[in-house]
Amino acid sequence: MSGIIRIAAAVIRDMEGRVLLVRKRGTAAFMQPGGKIDPGESAEAALRRELREELGVEVAPDGLALLGEVSAPAANEPDMTVVAVLYRAVITGSPAACAEIAELRWVRPDEPDTVLLAPLTRDHVLPACR
Repeated sequence: MSGIIRIAAAVIRDMEGRVLLVRKRGTAAFMQPGGKIDPGESAEAALRRELREELGVEVAPDGLALLGEVSAPAANEPDMTVVAVLYRAVITGSPAACAEIAELRWVRPDEPDTVLLAPLTRDHVLPACR
């Protein structure tokens, strides 16, 4: 791996315990909502911005809880590693595919899914949600 992409990502669950995943336009893998942290931006601010832009939702007051930092091979950029600051997020509003998001999917972390998952989601997030 030759480069690092720093992102902020959300673990959003519904009342049934499913986890919200997104697929960006022009890509095949489903992943956590979120995105790159801009220079000078905090991970929390980046996540709030990305959720607003990508899903059209806001984070509820006191709706973010830091889960930690994990890394995995990038799903869509060869030879890159994603380093993600993960948050559990409680949102207000109904998520919809906005900006560069092509598709949303709610998945059960304890059941195999038929979709391609980004390494970060497959290896770290869903196992931790089981």
